[in-house]
Amino acid sequence: MVDDASILHVEHTNEGVLRLTMDDQQSRNALSEIMMKSLIEELTKVSSNDAIRVVVIASNGPVFSAGHDLKEITEVRNQNDFGEEYFKKLFDTCSALMKLIVAYPKPVIAEVSGIATAAGCQLVASCDLATSSDSAQFATPGVNIGLFCSTPMVALSRNVSKKHAMEMLLTGDMVNAKKAKEIGLINNYFQTEELTKETMVLANKIASKSSAIVSVGKGAFYTQSELDLYAAYEYTSKVMVKNILQEDAKEGIDAFLEKRSPEWE
Repeated sequence: MVDDASILHVEHTNEGVLRLTMDDQQSRNALSEIMMKSLIEELTKVSSNDAIRVVVIASNGPVFSAGHDLKEITEVRNQNDFGEEYFKKLFDTCSALMKLIVAYPKPVIAEVSGIATAAGCQLVASCDLATSSDSAQFATPGVNIGLFCSTPMVALSRNVSKKHAMEMLLTGDMVNAKKAKEIGLINNYFQTEELTKETMVLANKIASKSSAIVSVGKGAFYTQSELDLYAAYEYTSKVMVKNILQEDAKEGIDAFLEKRSPEWE
């Protein structure tokens, strides 16, 4: 039995950034049941913690995440139902993790060093922002083994164009960091030795903003993106009214007019 504490390292920085580092290199940082539950548990713990303003999900080793643990999947096929109940539970847990990240009140950044495939690529696409090493590669290769990446498709198709998503899904080919940035799967890529430093520059910049306002903005972004144009404007107009009445909005505007740094609540 793998100890969940040994496969997910937790670090809190003084700037308000929580780093969650996957470290199950034996399984290529697979999104096993225990890994996904560990991520959900740690994210849930600090969801209402004002001291945490940004979350970074990273990994140790040459693989960010190889997706679901195929050995784990194969082992349960000997059960009476051929593993059906387990598979339902596994994919429900995966979906819960991805939905948690999207609905999370704090920005989540994927820091990708190495390869991110299948559900690992889904994890990257589910995060609000993503940085990678210049040697990183991304793929949804399920089609190659007879298991189409249907759940990764949900996150992927909400990040890149339909043509690019379908190309990745239908071929299973690897996409390098340069192409991943071009199609919108990641924000930027850096030399491997600079990746963590540059990711933290981004995280700290966001952490310096009003966490209350960032939370409002993130929630509104995903909500309006699912609405038609007229409904989106109606919804965001109401969000703006509530936002402008918040104390941090008053403080931010006053600070700008008075040419000083704001002091957020």
